[in-house]
Amino acid sequence: MSLTGTPFFVIAICLLVIAFVLPLAFWSRLRGPAAVRGLVRLLMLLFAQLTAITVVFVAVNNANGLYDTWEDLLGTGDHAGVAADLGPDGTGGRKLSEQPKEAAVFRPVDDPKVGEGVRVTDLKGRISGVEGEVYVWLPPQYDDPAHRDKKFPVVQLLPGYPGSAKAWFGALQVNKQLKPLMQQGKVKPFILVSPRTTLLGDQTDTGCANTPGKVNADTWLSVDVRRMVTDTFRASDRAADWAVGGYSAGAHCAAKLAIAHPDRYRAGVSLSGFNDPNGEPAALTAATPELRRANNPYFMLKNANDAGKPPHTALFLSGAAGDGFEAAGALKGAARKPTTVRVVKTVGPHGTSVWKTQVPEVFRWLSEQLGK
Repeated sequence: MSLTGTPFFVIAICLLVIAFVLPLAFWSRLRGPAAVRGLVRLLMLLFAQLTAITVVFVAVNNANGLYDTWEDLLGTGDHAGVAADLGPDGTGGRKLSEQPKEAAVFRPVDDPKVGEGVRVTDLKGRISGVEGEVYVWLPPQYDDPAHRDKKFPVVQLLPGYPGSAKAWFGALQVNKQLKPLMQQGKVKPFILVSPRTTLLGDQTDTGCANTPGKVNADTWLSVDVRRMVTDTFRASDRAADWAVGGYSAGAHCAAKLAIAHPDRYRAGVSLSGFNDPNGEPAALTAATPELRRANNPYFMLKNANDAGKPPHTALFLSGAAGDGFEAAGALKGAARKPTTVRVVKTVGPHGTSVWKTQVPEVFRWLSEQLGK
């Protein structure tokens, strides 16, 4: 039974009702020794507490897209594959232009929470070795005969940790919000791509980094998923037409990928992100001071500047006080042309209710950045 499906939620609610009815019906009717009656009453109370916690968890999980499968919840799934050392650029010395074209096979997503038009494929990364699902939504113009020769810009969307790849379409309703704006010409017709980012089966976040022997998460996102999209759809392969965005731990990843790979992404969007990988203590990149510094977008940006190679990328960074705003200000202070940074201060909790309201503003900004 699906963790996020309606049947499981209904069963949990039914069990909760039963758990509350049991004490009311049998509390004073129990017979036998006092110790036995006490134990049965204790078990009824524990059952009521357990079912209440389960219902709350399922409701929160469905609303925020935290865990997509039982494997993700229990930490038993492993999508990393054999993590070879792929070198500084994450390609393992392979020339991407020489890789044969392989179009992926997609199927519709049977989940009403994600809205219309979302499709999914199971991808095995040719270079990273990672295996996972990738969700794609095509803009309304994609099937319009007037745009049959057009190659579309792409925005890669990353959830937090824990987080489901469907969360951008479910909790944030990015496709539902953007479709009318695209039809009205207020936002460019982007292809939206959301790949799996929970890749390790030991309750560890990858930090979206390549860690030899563990996982090649950077290559999965910035090379394999990117190549699959351009092989399968009429998607531009120019860095000037690609962006990556995320919230929470996914925001950290988006800023890091945009700074590290200006040859692959022209823009990055960070909603309530952090610079120090220790913002997600479960991340591989938070394990040592050296890893924390090497995977900190602030130091990555400063090092690029010191080397005389400030990245040609634009960053949209938002957050509340104590929840991303200070990290965004640090990046803005470190930016040197051609890097540009826009900082937006938000008010509200660290949650999808805030990030959902930012979707139109973010994509209007992306419409101004991509395609140049």
